[in-house]
Amino acid sequence: MRISQLLVLSSLLLSPLAHATSISVAGLMNGKVIVSLDGGPVRTIAVGQTLPGGVKLLKADSQNAVFDDNGSKRILSMGQGFSSNGASGNSKLVLTANGQGHFFTTGQINGAWTQMVVDTGATMVSISADEARRLGIDYLKGSRGSSNTANGSVPAYKVLLDTVTVGDITLHQVDGLVVEGQGLGVTLLGMSFLRRLRMEREGTTLTLTKQY
Repeated sequence: MRISQLLVLSSLLLSPLAHATSISVAGLMNGKVIVSLDGGPVRTIAVGQTLPGGVKLLKADSQNAVFDDNGSKRILSMGQGFSSNGASGNSKLVLTANGQGHFFTTGQINGAWTQMVVDTGATMVSISADEARRLGIDYLKGSRGSSNTANGSVPAYKVLLDTVTVGDITLHQVDGLVVEGQGLGVTLLGMSFLRRLRMEREGTTLTLTKQY
């Protein structure tokens, strides 16, 4: 399936129970930050301003921005982001299967957007080498091994992902696998992420709930 098709599917199938505000840093300067909310157009905010969901900018310089996310401090550099769940509510996400029974979504890895499919057969969050480079992951510093694909055994590198976000759910320090070669057209949301959630399947609906 092509990425263009996945983009359409993800927009149709993603249905969060409660809205989360995704905030990505697009620019840094003294006292101000350029941010994108929920992947939309960028805007400039100054220290002291509060964004939707109760997120407040505490400090900013050319290196980092410090946000107060409803009592939690988040320090971001250029290109990084996070998803704020607001002051209350459980972190949940509801997905609806497509005609082939697959659950697609749009998420973030280390603050950068990527297309994903839920895959309980994948041991780790698995990413193609091309996508890893686009996401800024220096996978060659990871532990080298191999992975069996439809095209045979290919080099693979185990890495540690700072954050993985889908909908309202953000997990930190998630094991990932970067696979070289052709065949991995979309990021696999594997068990290194899913095992930290409660998964409830009812018909064509899958509910993911953050546990820890």
